[in-house]
Formats: sequence, C-alpha cells, structure tokens
Amino acid sequence: MPMPMTQIPALEVTDLRKTYSGRVQALKGISLSVAPGDFFALLGPNGAGKSTLIGIASSLVNASSGTVRVFGEEVATNRSAAMRLLGLVPQEINFNLFEKPFDILVNYAGFYGVPRAEAVPRADEELARAQLSEKAHTMSRTLSGGMKRRLMIARAMMTRPRLLILDEPTAGVDIEIRRGMWKTLRDINAAGTTIILTTHYLEEAETLCRNLAIIDHGQIVAAGPMRELLARLDVEGFIFDIDGEVPAQLPLVDGVTLTSANSHCIEVDMPRALDLNRVFNALGGAGIRVRSMRNKSNRLEELFVHLTGNGKGGA
Repeated sequence: MPMPMTQIPALEVTDLRKTYSGRVQALKGISLSVAPGDFFALLGPNGAGKSTLIGIASSLVNASSGTVRVFGEEVATNRSAAMRLLGLVPQEINFNLFEKPFDILVNYAGFYGVPRAEAVPRADEELARAQLSEKAHTMSRTLSGGMKRRLMIARAMMTRPRLLILDEPTAGVDIEIRRGMWKTLRDINAAGTTIILTTHYLEEAETLCRNLAIIDHGQIVAAGPMRELLARLDVEGFIFDIDGEVPAQLPLVDGVTLTSANSHCIEVDMPRALDLNRVFNALGGAGIRVRSMRNKSNRLEELFVHLTGNGKGGA
C-alpha cells in the first residue's frame, strides 16, 4: 500500500556510503529522514561529509551504495522526477556575471521546463522577495556579495521546489544582511517549502532550525529536535545584565564560573543540576543587582564541540 503523501519524507537517506578513489570514505552508511515542512540543519566540521551528502542528494555525486529519496523519488533511478522537487543553492556563486538578474531567473526556469509566460511574473515575484527589483536589469557583476547570495536563492525558487537545500547561503555577508536573509528563508519555509541548511554560523542554525543532524568523519553523531539535543548539555550558560559596572572581583560560587562579558554583563556557566538561586544570592551578597538575564546564544556551539571536538560548523 503506498505511503500517504503527507507521510513521505522530504529527504530520506538510507545506509548511504561514498568511497572516493584512494579508499577515502566520505560517508560511512548514514541514514537520515527530514520531514516535509521542516527547517533542518546539517552540521559538521570541514571534511565531515556534508558536501558529499548534498552532492549525492542533488545528483551531482554518485553514491557508492545506499539510497537517497526526495519526496519518495529515488535520485539514482528517477533523477528527473527527484530534481523537479529539489532546489539547490550552492556555496559558490555560479551564475553568469555578465547576465542581468531578471534574465538569469527566466533562463534558469526555462531550462527546467517552466514556460516563459509563467517564468516572467515568477521572476518579478522572486526578485521582489529578494529585494532585488531595482537591480533586475543591472549587470549582475555589479551586485554586492549579499545581493548575489540573495539572487542565488531567488534562482533556486524559480522552479517552485518542495525541498530547498542551502549550502552556506550567508557565507561572507555581514550580520545585518544575514539577518535579512534569515527573514526571507523563514518566509519561504512558512509557505511550505522544506529547507535543509548547512552553515558554519552555529547561531544561525540554532535561530532558524527546528531539527538537526551533526556529521563527523562520515557518520551521524547526533540527530533530532534542536531543543532535545541542546538539553543533553550537562552545563548551561546565562548572561546577566547588571546595574553599574562589573566589579574587578566577582564572588566565588562553588561549581559556577562567573566572568565579565563586558562592563555591564556577567557570563555564567554552571551545571544544570545546580540551583540558579545560589548565583543570585552570591551576587546580591556582593552588592551586585541583576536587572535581566538571558540564555547564552552559543549553546549549539557547545554541543557541537562536545560531539566533534571542533569549534566551527565547517563546510
């Protein structure tokens, strides 16, 4: 009996292996399932196997064994059907810099069989979403780095993919532009497109994604809901905003590390089992008044380091 469409994973990877010449094992039998509508992070150090997995999923690399399915369509045996469902935003800028953004989008859509009568209004729509309408008929080589990144996303969306894979989509852009791109990606996901994101900005993954998998040395070392995986950490961190300046000497609290984050903030690292009131009492006893507190934003980095021994998400 066929599986109902709503239950078919957006991406299903089963016992996937890839061995390159020289017997280098890039993937060692990984299995992974991404649900429809998810915003999923695929993380790992440099050389962990992420790029190989993306290459196989997008039919650019042949697997040694195992299967990859996009909404039920097997990539190796039904490539055309699978690729009609998938959009890829690679890490490298790979459009013609001597073409105009509007033409890039329309021509890309035409290559995938979208009639020009549909492609033209769709290009206008995607350029507007990417905030590139004013640059539609400007030579693309004149675009800034952030604009080129947004154009890559707009191009991938021209085929209306049900699954969008983004390989380092915000690499090299400043934080303000990056946050603007986050909104665009959230909007795309909210409209129903499943997104798989690789990024070395771990804050980005923690902010955007609901589920994740971490790959290390060709194997998945952790996978599941973001909140559940972060809850595995034995320690937790907070930032306390205080009245006045942080004193040179902070009180000692057994099992707790207190450091100055800046002149008005104290960074707190402590085991989960400890009562946070001990910290408040110690600070109060030292005449330090806490105005507000928030979780540290690098919890995913702590988990990543714990699982891989590496401090960066890699490529």
